[in-house]
Amino acid sequence: MQQLQTLDYIVFFFYFIVVSGYGYWIYQRKKTGTESTKDFFLAEGSLTWWAIGASLIASNISAEQFIGMSGNGFSMGLGISTYEWMAAATLIIVAVFFMPIYLKNKIYTMPQFLSQRYNPTVSLIMAIFWLALYILVNLTSILYLGALAVSGISGLDFTFCMIALAVFAIIITVGGMKVIGYTDVIQVFFLVIGGLATTYLAVNLVSGETGIDGLLTGMKMMRENHDDHFHMIFPKSSPFYMQLPGLTVLLGGMWIVNLNYWGCNQYITQRALGADLKTARNGILFAAGLKLLMPVIVVLPGIAAYALYSKGLFQAEMLGSDGLINPDKAYPVLLNLLPTGLKGLSFAALTAAVVASLAGKANSISTIFTLDIFKNYIGKDADEKKLVLIGRWVVVVAMVLAIVVSPYMGIDKKGGFQFIQEMTGLLSPGIFAAFIMGFFWKRTNSAGALFAIVGGFLIALAMHNNYLPGADWTQVPFLDRMGLVFLICVVVMFILGFVLPDEKKGLQIDVSMFMPHKSFVIGAIVVLSIIAILYNTFW
Repeated sequence: MQQLQTLDYIVFFFYFIVVSGYGYWIYQRKKTGTESTKDFFLAEGSLTWWAIGASLIASNISAEQFIGMSGNGFSMGLGISTYEWMAAATLIIVAVFFMPIYLKNKIYTMPQFLSQRYNPTVSLIMAIFWLALYILVNLTSILYLGALAVSGISGLDFTFCMIALAVFAIIITVGGMKVIGYTDVIQVFFLVIGGLATTYLAVNLVSGETGIDGLLTGMKMMRENHDDHFHMIFPKSSPFYMQLPGLTVLLGGMWIVNLNYWGCNQYITQRALGADLKTARNGILFAAGLKLLMPVIVVLPGIAAYALYSKGLFQAEMLGSDGLINPDKAYPVLLNLLPTGLKGLSFAALTAAVVASLAGKANSISTIFTLDIFKNYIGKDADEKKLVLIGRWVVVVAMVLAIVVSPYMGIDKKGGFQFIQEMTGLLSPGIFAAFIMGFFWKRTNSAGALFAIVGGFLIALAMHNNYLPGADWTQVPFLDRMGLVFLICVVVMFILGFVLPDEKKGLQIDVSMFMPHKSFVIGAIVVLSIIAILYNTFW
């Protein structure tokens, strides 16, 4: 296999210069005197709907998808796409029901919501949980998997790649959310174009032909020869049932995963919280449309790699250090089969996905620490200038921590994508219960929220390690465990809501604000119809 050639490096550095130069231009153009915290962390009023939508996708799609999800495509096939297609449906729900509540009540951070709806103790505990999750799970995984891919493609030292990705992300992040938002538009352009080009070439390689005929032939051959890789719903007899347990992906725990991620997550909601409701909804709908495309970019290459592997190609390259097949190597190995120039474009697409996610995650870490911890408990008298400075330093510290701890997190043991889902799943049920009950039931109180967040985490952790009696919880799919923990949290919150005095801390809610505009409704119907067709076709 060939490493990157001169033309590949030229294409890659063109990407680097365009993103960095555009980011600096945006920073100078949008700079207005003393930078405020709302400007730095939220880019208040600065982002258009297309910038919000692109930023949502750029922040979401990263090494965990390109490497981890492609690896799942190699091993289990199209079924892993449920995370992407169900996310598209979830985004519509978030746009209709969640965003109006946040914007009506002037919510700028998720811990702020918890403080406003419950009390500062709930908010502080959750802020600490989020910081730990974002740094120890998300940031480390993105850096580790990104460096693994970049190193595998370029031949550069793994540690050097990790540091270089972190530095590039810091350059973008210190410019604030407005720079992240607008550079993400370019990142998504490279991500989509490079990703589609990789898929196109990979499927052509399967067919042994070129052009559209090769694409059609390759798809036909993959469906005929590897039909087991083109099903969305796994039966109990499937070896992948523990990861994606049948109808749970449509009716159960998958909703908790997505609603928590897209609706109760600072990292994501931050992109839309600085806009008006119509702009925010249009941006989220745009992101839902892009989500439908993602499996073509990140899952199909994995299936194509499996088809090529089945023909006897790159048998040795797919082996891990333990001598067993490592599916996470599928995408990097595939990129090394691409012709010079196109490999550079695909390399840029992968780097764009990693850097955009790192920047978005680092900005969210900075936002939560600065506005919800430092401002409230450490530097109560700090002015706007100092808070922005603290925010920038937090970005650097978080990146350094992620670089140091990532090799020790066991990210390579389960597969990158699965590692993130299971670790995040320990917190998701309780967090989502605290949010959804806080939104729509006025009697929900602080004791209930505290139980959901802390108690829900402890119950999920006990199940994960099989400490709870009554069943072998390690044999229960983690998505089903999430659904059960969520139900336990909701039941306890209902009981505490009736037993304890009403705290009278409901949010401002007007039924009319849940009515979306006509163009949004049309777009939402189109997205949901496409999802229904996809599931019907690949059931």
